[in-house]
Amino acid sequence: MRINADFSRRAMVTPRQYQWVASPQGGVERVMLDRVGAEKARATSIVRYAPDSSFPHHPHPGGEEILVLSGTFSEGDAHYPAGWYLRNPPGSNHQPSSSEGALIFVKLRQMQPDERRSVRIDTRDPAAWSRQDGREVCRLFSNAFEHVSLQRLPPHEPLLAEPEDGAELLVLAGEVITDGQPCERGSWIRLPAGERSQIIAGAHGATVYLKTGHLADHPRL
Repeated sequence: MRINADFSRRAMVTPRQYQWVASPQGGVERVMLDRVGAEKARATSIVRYAPDSSFPHHPHPGGEEILVLSGTFSEGDAHYPAGWYLRNPPGSNHQPSSSEGALIFVKLRQMQPDERRSVRIDTRDPAAWSRQDGREVCRLFSNAFEHVSLQRLPPHEPLLAEPEDGAELLVLAGEVITDGQPCERGSWIRLPAGERSQIIAGAHGATVYLKTGHLADHPRL
C-alpha cells in the first residue's frame, strides 16, 4: 500500500479529507496520512481508540513516535493524557490501550536503527517550554537526522524562516495558512527537502507539531 508515498512531493490532509479505516483490532481506527507497506508499514497516521479498546502486546522493530491529541493513551500501567509526547525506540515493545478513548498522532518505522532512548515529555508542563525568536518552543527530540518540537506562533508569524531538509507539521490549535489556503486544527502538511513554501499562523496564532531534517535523503517512491 502506498499513500502519499512520493516524498519528493508536497502532501497535505485536512480534517475534511479524513478517511477513517478500521485497524485489525476492534475499536481502533486510523486516518492514513502517509504509508509505504501493508499492515507492517512505514506509516504516519491519526489513530482513534474507542473507550475500552486495546492492542495485544507487540514489538516495534522500527520504533514508534506518539503525540496524544485527546483522551488518555495507556501503555500497560502507564497512562498519558492529552499533551504527552512518547518515543519508543527500535526494538521496544508495549501493550497500548485506552479506557476512556484517545486520539493520537503516530509515526511508525521512521527512526534510526541505533536510536535507543525512550522519551516521555508532558508538553502541558510550562517548564518544557522556552521563548525563542518571538515564539514559544517545546523541544521534544533532536539528533543528527531530525528535530522535533511543538511551536506556538503569534498571529501572522511565518513557521519556517528558510527551506529545511524536509518539514512535516500537524496543526494542534488555531490555523496556519500555506500559499493562501487556510489549514485548521488537525491538518497535516509534509514539505519535501528544499521546497520554498510560505506557512504562516492565522489571525489568532497557531500551535503546531513540527519535524524537520528527516526527509533530506528520502528517495522518490
